[in-house]
Amino acid sequence: MKTLTQLPLGLSPNALRVLEKRYLKRDRCGAIIETPEGMFRRVADAVAIAERLYNAKADTGAVADEFYRIIAGLEFLPNSPTLLNAGTQAGQLASCFVLPVPDSIEESFDAVKYTALIHKSGGGIGFNVSHIRPKGSPVGEHLDAAGGPVALIHVIAGAADYIRQGGVRRGCNSVVMDVTHPDILDFIKAKNNPQALTNFYNSVSVSDDFMARVRLGADYYLVDPSTRQEVRRLNARMVFDRIVDQAWRTGDPGLVFSDRINCDNPTPALGRIETVTGCGEQAMLPYESCTLGSINLARMLKNENGELAVDYDKLDRLVPVAVRFLDNVIDINKFPVPAIETATKSTRKIGLGVMGFADMLIQLGIPYNSTRAITLAEEIMEFISSRAHGASHELARERGVFPAYAGSVHESRGVAMRNASCITIAPTGTLSIIAGVSSGIEPIFAAVFVRNILDGENLLEINPYFEKLARERGFFNRELIEQLVASNHLHARKEIPEDVRKVFVTAHRVSPQWHVRIQAAFQRHTDNAVSKTVNFPHDATQEDIAGVFMMAYEQGLKGITVYRDESRESQPLCTSDTGLAMVRSYFNG
Repeated sequence: MKTLTQLPLGLSPNALRVLEKRYLKRDRCGAIIETPEGMFRRVADAVAIAERLYNAKADTGAVADEFYRIIAGLEFLPNSPTLLNAGTQAGQLASCFVLPVPDSIEESFDAVKYTALIHKSGGGIGFNVSHIRPKGSPVGEHLDAAGGPVALIHVIAGAADYIRQGGVRRGCNSVVMDVTHPDILDFIKAKNNPQALTNFYNSVSVSDDFMARVRLGADYYLVDPSTRQEVRRLNARMVFDRIVDQAWRTGDPGLVFSDRINCDNPTPALGRIETVTGCGEQAMLPYESCTLGSINLARMLKNENGELAVDYDKLDRLVPVAVRFLDNVIDINKFPVPAIETATKSTRKIGLGVMGFADMLIQLGIPYNSTRAITLAEEIMEFISSRAHGASHELARERGVFPAYAGSVHESRGVAMRNASCITIAPTGTLSIIAGVSSGIEPIFAAVFVRNILDGENLLEINPYFEKLARERGFFNRELIEQLVASNHLHARKEIPEDVRKVFVTAHRVSPQWHVRIQAAFQRHTDNAVSKTVNFPHDATQEDIAGVFMMAYEQGLKGITVYRDESRESQPLCTSDTGLAMVRSYFNG
């Protein structure tokens, strides 16, 4: 396994299809007028222009060439809005935003308006509805008039659903409610209807105190956010069990560990962080936005004495370029709302992360569910984090610290920093398709599967490393691929050598405990949070999910998301009979 050679450079047919469908520029008649190379060059040239803000004589051409090299080489990719909008009239380049939702009708509908503007430009949004008065509360002279936070979520969801992000996909949002809110039980079951809030990822925010009460089976108070009065008591274990049961049924809600998040708040003087964005990877203050970018770990390997090893020299060269790119993006960005520009430029948060971790493990012959994988995760993320913070420090010396530096944790440590935070691990859904690798830090979903993308189009995915190895070792054939796309039972196929089955372990064959341990390894060296889904087989129990929630808290995660297979009717990744016709077409050419 360790002598596996790198796959050739270039975009896969599926990557090209996604670029054509979502990213490449079109004329007014809908005809594609841009090549992938042209898109990468457009992005690199636009982002390099920011160099002139700090040095009028900067060689922007050379900087653009370096940006182009790492992007076109699929070593690093910025988030989707940057690929879509850099160098265009739209010009909105950030991926994730936080909008406050205050307890007034005027400000609440400002949030709805801003949601439309952000989704129009390609961003996703995080909300916290914990400050909205409970359903049935008095409003002015009217008794029992308040619709409550859950009703407002549906209003925001309608606005988001109406607009595709950047014109290419539906808006993606996350919403948090504090476990002390009087409407918490309604929030927990808000997605009980599988057709409801399909563009929202819901999480319950829980404190250390609440988790302690869960263990003790003790009660806790619900607090009306409009009056600050304690209104009634609930049993913490009962509420926790309701969360678990709903997550078992539908995948939502997840948990957000608010005290853990605020332990790493880089700017405590600006307030407590209450909101996460996207799939839980970025915790931010009201009106902040963040641009994300991911290093492709599958391309961070080298041949060393006939075997593959991590190329730390290459990583060392890449990370500062990626940090510079993301910092530049903040300066050229066209923000959808003035308050967002002010908040974002105050802290200059960036989110450098990784993708293709499973592909790296496969090439190194390391099973995902192993202590060797955990060790490698810690080593790589510690290295990237250290180099990213060093690069931000160098940028601060060159360009100045972020404006909210005074009172920050960096000031207290005496370290000049250009960016309040640097590291975030995002889900990299479509980016990973472009790069041809596994998403984020997830294990591979399957060796062969069907991917459902925009407008219901299906793409057949055959893991390129599996196909290459299967051909080299003589067990690649049509019958095997048909059986794998229909069942995903690679582990049970005796014609596949045991060492191959161990290395190509799929998401549902990785125990939930290993999922959590891998996430925790990355979290220990991540400023913000880690987007990761803990996959469960269909026959998992509520007790299984409760155990993982507790383990996530004990391991120091900032949030946890679970998904039990087939708990939703529609899944973005699946193995089914749908793929059989696609496999036949693949073999028939």
